[in-house]
Amino acid sequence: MKLAFSSPLAYVLAVAALLAIAYSNHFRNGFHFDDSHSIQDNIYVRDLKHIPRYFTDATTFSVLPLNQSYRPVLQTTFAIDYWIGGGYNPLAFQIDTFIWYLLLLGSIAALYFTVTADRWVALVATSIYALHPVCAETVNYIVQRGDLMSTFGVVLALVVYIRWPGQRRYAWYLIPFALAVLVKPPALVFPALLAAYLALFDERAKIARSIAPAIVLTIALAWWLSYMTPPTATTGASDGARYLLTQPYVAARYFLMFFAPAGLSADNDWTLVSGPSDPRVVIGLGFVAALSWAIWRLHRADATKAIAYGLIWFVIALLPTSLTPLAEVANDHRMFFPFVGLSLAATVAAAILLRVLIAAPARFGTATAVIAVILVAESAGVYARNEVWKTEESLWRDVTEKSPNNGRGWMNYGLTLMARGDYRGAIAAYDRALPLTPNYHLLEINMGIAYGQIAQPAEAEQHFQRAISLEPADWRSHRHYAQWLMSAGRAADALAHARISLELNAADREAVPVEHATKHVDNTAEYHLARSLAEFQMRRYRECIASARRALELRPAYAEAWNNIGAAHNALMEWTQGIAAAEEALRINPDLQIARNNLAFARQQLATAK
Repeated sequence: MKLAFSSPLAYVLAVAALLAIAYSNHFRNGFHFDDSHSIQDNIYVRDLKHIPRYFTDATTFSVLPLNQSYRPVLQTTFAIDYWIGGGYNPLAFQIDTFIWYLLLLGSIAALYFTVTADRWVALVATSIYALHPVCAETVNYIVQRGDLMSTFGVVLALVVYIRWPGQRRYAWYLIPFALAVLVKPPALVFPALLAAYLALFDERAKIARSIAPAIVLTIALAWWLSYMTPPTATTGASDGARYLLTQPYVAARYFLMFFAPAGLSADNDWTLVSGPSDPRVVIGLGFVAALSWAIWRLHRADATKAIAYGLIWFVIALLPTSLTPLAEVANDHRMFFPFVGLSLAATVAAAILLRVLIAAPARFGTATAVIAVILVAESAGVYARNEVWKTEESLWRDVTEKSPNNGRGWMNYGLTLMARGDYRGAIAAYDRALPLTPNYHLLEINMGIAYGQIAQPAEAEQHFQRAISLEPADWRSHRHYAQWLMSAGRAADALAHARISLELNAADREAVPVEHATKHVDNTAEYHLARSLAEFQMRRYRECIASARRALELRPAYAEAWNNIGAAHNALMEWTQGIAAAEEALRINPDLQIARNNLAFARQQLATAK
């Protein structure tokens, strides 16, 4: 493939100019979504002294136990960005991400040239990838720098292995691979990509022996990742079997998104298939069959081996997110790694078609015009996506438009409205989210906050308590409830939940002002009763009993404390103790209806048990 440029350098400069223009509006884009728990709320990012701990303690990666994965190299870059920027300065974080992106593009160009031995194909394929709008989803999303850096490590490892065969015995190529894995686990597919390359382009290679060092390191790294990942971490999948059935269809949609990247969404609303008979399963399996057939046909001819390798790359790079059931069925940033292969395959295929369909005299001009149109269109798409990622409101408004059945999208959009004081607008957005995500505790927290701001206390408390019942160990439910309770003048309840919030997450200090403001009720009977009730809501029944007994030490004739003891014993199915405690509550206060209800329930259960 040749273009109507005076030299490859002129083409590179033109593409660099387009890249600069396309991303010129992204450098001050802020933090979004998972950036909050892994960067903004994470105290371990705020001091370089914590860097050694990243490599020994994965709980430093996120303030959310469910999201505490082992990514020490990625986290190190966040700490450096925080130090350079003097705090949470998005500019420092975005510049760092973009530098890694440029390094990745350089390594991709080297890989493409190594595979094709055609500098023009390598340059065009690199430019198509560089300006693809899908890449903007990763470049803008700071925490997903992990996709970018891990892809860079894998590509660089391949380039080092292929271009310096004399150095293979020293295994230098394994260094970028190992670092890539310590950024994000999908890099573990490196041995498969290396094996595919050797099978297609090095007929003399003994594949098993050649990839053995990488396989050994992969096994060691996989074990280490598993060992270092806290037991609280989860992938969040609701149905693993249906997730796996859905992924072939997801792969087909990803493939089409390379050629028509319309409808990009930061948080899409793709759903799981209903079962094996779902038409999407048939479509997905048909796509996999067609892709497998294409790879088999294309790998046999020297001219099309690069296309086959690009398609194999697409498949292999999708395996980590396809075989590991995740909370989201699909996510646009997951295309970042696989599209390295598709960019190569599509460009090589286009170059072949160009030679077959266009006569030599018109070939250069046609290729130049087509590529110019593609790159300019891609640049416009990137610029538009950067605008979407500019603020939380613009991002989540876009999600509600592109993915209207995404409850989390509606909730986050409601958060942006609430941030500017539009509480009724926020509630309207939350009401859209509620039927889509009926058991989402963060939604319940935010509904509690919004109703509290418009002076509807009953509704506010109902939502706060439901948030706690859904996720008792999430400190945010207790912290926001404590703040609302303090504003409602309920000091004992506020102190109880503020203390629990700090116990669940000492790193989040936002509950400290509540604790300080309500210390006058500390160690009172009312405080211990409130603590007992909070522990009951959290299903910590033994702790509930202990706190209620502390209240009784201060006020022996405290009917409500005896009632809490009875309710906790009932929850533990200790009916005799529950009856005794409820009877004592009624002896002190015969009009305490809740104790009467607990007594009747315990007697009924005891009678049934006999």
